Parts: sequence; structure tokens; C-alpha cells
Amino acid sequence: MSRRKKKLPVEPQRATVESLTHDGRGVARIGDKTVFIDGALPQEEVMFRYTRVRSNYDEGAVLEVLQASPHRVTPACEFFAVCGGCSLQHLEPAEQIRVKQSMLQENLNRIGKVQTEEILPPLTGPIWGYRQKARLGVRYVHKKERVLVGFREKHSAFLADMHSCKILNPLIGERLEDLSVTIRQLSCYKQIAQIEVAIGDEGAALIFRNLVELNDADKQILTEFGQRHGFQIYLQPKGPDTVVLLWPETASLSYRIQAFDLTLAFRPNDFTQVNTAINQAMVTQALDLLDPQPTDQVLELFCGLGNFSLPLARQVKQVVAVEGDAALIERARENSDRNAINNVEYHVTNLMEDVAGLPWLRKRSYDKILLDPPRSGAIEVLAVIASLKASHIVYVSCNPATLARDAGVLVNDYGYKLVKAGVMDMFPHTAHVESIALFIKP
Repeated sequence: MSRRKKKLPVEPQRATVESLTHDGRGVARIGDKTVFIDGALPQEEVMFRYTRVRSNYDEGAVLEVLQASPHRVTPACEFFAVCGGCSLQHLEPAEQIRVKQSMLQENLNRIGKVQTEEILPPLTGPIWGYRQKARLGVRYVHKKERVLVGFREKHSAFLADMHSCKILNPLIGERLEDLSVTIRQLSCYKQIAQIEVAIGDEGAALIFRNLVELNDADKQILTEFGQRHGFQIYLQPKGPDTVVLLWPETASLSYRIQAFDLTLAFRPNDFTQVNTAINQAMVTQALDLLDPQPTDQVLELFCGLGNFSLPLARQVKQVVAVEGDAALIERARENSDRNAINNVEYHVTNLMEDVAGLPWLRKRSYDKILLDPPRSGAIEVLAVIASLKASHIVYVSCNPATLARDAGVLVNDYGYKLVKAGVMDMFPHTAHVESIALFIKP
């Protein structure tokens, strides 16, 4: 039997907003139920309409702000109300940072049952045009008679009807309408599913996910678009390993880590940090916390293409770098050669599986450890990390909940001290929290 959809209350409701959720919605209580309200901020009185009714909570959207938060600002982007790419443009930047710091501390206390001895000053940078990597949806909407290019609507599978983006690097953010018009000219405009954006220090690449083979005329249209704007154009007919360069004949992307005199090359579908300025500061902070010494042997887990490994190699005796993606390890080796670095030993290992007894662990001792895991965290390798008894562990995280969980294990089960922790504003105007923590063995 199908479950009957609950009817939404018709009349607007008044609410007092108490706090923010992890995704940037206001939290209020109506009767005995919690309501998550899009567009509402703590300390506000609002009128809202219900958008969804569930058994244990409801959802809504602001209709009118009756009493505004002192931290409310006017969103800079005209598409903020509909686009799901940002959730906090209506909150002043300094307060966004405070909220993220509170979220990190609350997660450490509640999930990990730990407290840090010191809160690090937040790492901040440009708040507009900062995003160098993105995946843009593409869809032809018959009713609008146009191709939409951009992010999804808030809490929806539909694409937002947007013509520009304030957080994307302006090279792309100011050309969404150009992309829309160009794709509409293709014979297969209904079969372009998405565009992967990757921007380096001296160039930008677009990967068009084409669900059907492009004919010569289509390829010429995309080539001319790339020529006009100086973009590298790639096609991806199937999986990630089918990405092929269309224009120009040869192309490359790279970014500098100036403080360590390094240039790292990458391919447009490689994982790289989205915010160049914060990445520069993050690498410097991570190494400062790790306190590398010339005699140190350092283990880095989830090393990617060498973002931390190569700066570390400039300062220590040896780095052993481990990553599950063989393509990224290949890129890391290429970057070692490019920068004349020969004291990094690379290993391809799935760190979500049992790693005991592998060559990089047998008969090895490590003075210090750095890890930068995915959102799921590093719970699978914590026992191995603890068994190495390294004096310092620096943990870079893109998810405060899994950082908190893992911090609890390192501190409460394995005797490490959480000495410092803080946030890095990798994604301004979003609820995404990037953080870093230092653990020391007493």
C-alpha cells in the first residue's frame, strides 16, 4: 500500500528561530515539533510557509522576516533564493565563521566526547569568485525553451535557472549564459548531462559529459567556444577514464604552492582543493602544526597528487605517501619529478580495507603522521595509526562529524591529546566546514 502524502498546513506560521542546522537552515519549535526553515537565522522572528511535513519534524521556507538577526545581510547573488550552491549568503561572513567554529566544537564535544586545548584562529580568504572546481548540471527544459547550466535548486533534483554564479571563478561564473547558448546550438543538446569545471593558475578546463557521440559540427561548436574564451575542452562519453581532450591539441593545468616553491600539475578530473588561497594557507598551517624536522620520517595517508607530500618532503628526511587512487599516485610521482624531489615513497593502497602487514608498515617507524581523508573519515586505519606511536598527528578534515568521531577514538582509546583544532573557510557562503586538528602523544 502506498503511503499517503501528508497535507501541508495552508496558513503561514510565525516562529522564533533558535539555531542553525548543519546545512544552514533555521531551527524553530512549533508545538512539540521541530521545523527547519530555509532562509531563517538565529534570533529572528519570521513568518514561514510549510514545504514538507514529516512524522518527527517539518520543513519550511521564510515568507517574511519580522525581526531580523543583527548578522543578516542582503545576499549578493540574485539567484541565492533558488540555487542550492550556497546556503549562508544572508549571514555576514564573520558570523559564518563563528557558526562553523561552534559547529566544530559542538561535534567534538557531543560525538567525540573530547575538547581541544586550543582553538586555532580561522583560515579565511576571498569570499567571492573563489571556487576553482565544480560540477555543473546541464538540462534542457522544454517549458523554458532553454538549456539550464548550474547547480541544483535548494533541496531539489531540479536545476536552478541561473545566468551567473558569484562563488565560481569569474572565468566560468560569468559565462553560464554563454554555456547555455552554446550547448543549445548542438544537435545533441538534450544529451549533455553535466560539465566538470577545473581551473588552474594559468588556464581553465571544461569536461562535457556527452551521453551520445558528437558529430563534427558539434565538435566544431565546442572548439570555437574554447577558442573564444581560452578554455581547454574535453569530452567524457562514459566513465571518468574516457575523458579525452577535444581542444587544443595539448593542454595542462597546474597550481603553485608558493611558500614551498612547488608547482603541482593535475588533470581536470583529478581531485584538487576548490579554493586556491585557502589551500596555500592550509598547507602552511598543517606543516607548522606537524613541526617537521630534518631527521623525521613522515607517513601521509590519503595523499592525493602530493598537495601535502611535496611540501613535507622539502623539510624532512623522508615521506611515505599512501593513496587508494592509482591515477593520483601517478600524478604525485610526476609532480615529484617535476619539482626534483626524490625523498617521497609512494604506495597505492585502499585505506578503507585491512592494511596490516603491507610494505609501508612492516619494519617501519614514523615520527609524525598527516592524513586528509574523505568525508567518511579514517576510522578503518586509526588502530594502525595508533600502533605507530607517532609523536604528532595532523588530521585535515572535510566533515566535522567524522573528525569528531575519530578524535574520540584517538583520545579516549589510544591516549592521544587533542591539542589544537580550528576551521578553514574553504567554502564561504556554504555550510561546508573544513577543519584541522593536531594530536600529540604524551
